[in-house]
Amino acid sequence: MSDDGTIWPDGEALAAGVAAAGQGAVAADVAGRLAPATAEALAAAGFPSGFAPLAQGGADASFDSVTRAVAAIGEGCASAAWLASLWAYNGRFSAYLPDEGRQDIWAKGPDTRLVSSMVAAGVRAEPVDGGWSLAGRWLYVSGVEFADWALLSSAPPREGDRSVRVFAVPKDAFTHQESWSTLGMRATGSHTLVVEQAFVPEHRSFVWDDMRLGNLPEPGTTAQAAPLFAVNGLTFAAPVLGAARAALRLVGEHLGKQPSGARSAARESHRIAYARAAGEIDAAALLLARVAGTADRGRLGEDGAAVRSHRDSTLAVELLVGAVDRLFHVTGTRGQATSHGMQRIWRDVHAAGSHAALQFEAAALAFTQRLVAA
Repeated sequence: MSDDGTIWPDGEALAAGVAAAGQGAVAADVAGRLAPATAEALAAAGFPSGFAPLAQGGADASFDSVTRAVAAIGEGCASAAWLASLWAYNGRFSAYLPDEGRQDIWAKGPDTRLVSSMVAAGVRAEPVDGGWSLAGRWLYVSGVEFADWALLSSAPPREGDRSVRVFAVPKDAFTHQESWSTLGMRATGSHTLVVEQAFVPEHRSFVWDDMRLGNLPEPGTTAQAAPLFAVNGLTFAAPVLGAARAALRLVGEHLGKQPSGARSAARESHRIAYARAAGEIDAAALLLARVAGTADRGRLGEDGAAVRSHRDSTLAVELLVGAVDRLFHVTGTRGQATSHGMQRIWRDVHAAGSHAALQFEAAALAFTQRLVAA
């Protein structure tokens, strides 16, 4: 157990990952990529093996422990937390492969780094003897430059479409084009992955809709069997939670300095804004804890639990983005300086909050569907 109460297999390695992420955050933001040493520290902390199949050295982590650990990384660097989270959750996806495919991916051990993309562009996946011939481009592949394997869809997935498959491709079969240059989350390295032509054996593929539904090919852990959209929000919300906590800490330090001049007049309103933001961040953490706890107890199959969890994840991120906006305003012109950590956090939180999996409107419509269908 780490100092922040996170139950984690190796607390010291997690602490080292937290330190590396924080120390490298400014340089990563400026360079637009994580330092290799930071990526190594995240891998050493055990994120790739968190949800990996047990037979391949998986750590049998809980959603709660992964959420807490990712948020801890996010307090230092949201981009590093994003990569750590995706490594864990992509390991979960590998459980949907046939046994031989899982053995291929994890042959070098539980530190194998998986990336994924379901944003297919011009993909050709043709059945051939023994498998598929695959070629195409996939967008927004976070951490592609550090990847050992990639999980890639044959087309943009659609609910209930059994024709969309996911293919496991080793790093010697793909390259990447640097296409990620954004306002926030600059160091996630979410570039375009390119496969010119690759043969994918049958055992390295599965139907995307099985992952959506949580239909494993054979019994696995509770975490691996969770339906995709019930827990997918945790993947992307946890880094935002960590970043929001970092913003709160910065503003706490800001308020701790005795103001002068015009700042004195705004002192009380700033304290009120800080208190409101602190409450919003705590409320978001509680919502995410409920999502994680529901999944960890295997209760997502209960009536309405899955759509409620999706709703909770998106609502939590709305609260976090609002809280960071409030805190950013408190720091005023100082917080907008390129030398100040607040502007980086503000950019990262807004960029992360725009992810498709974190949009409240879609979650709200799913949550209320049974009302209008009655």
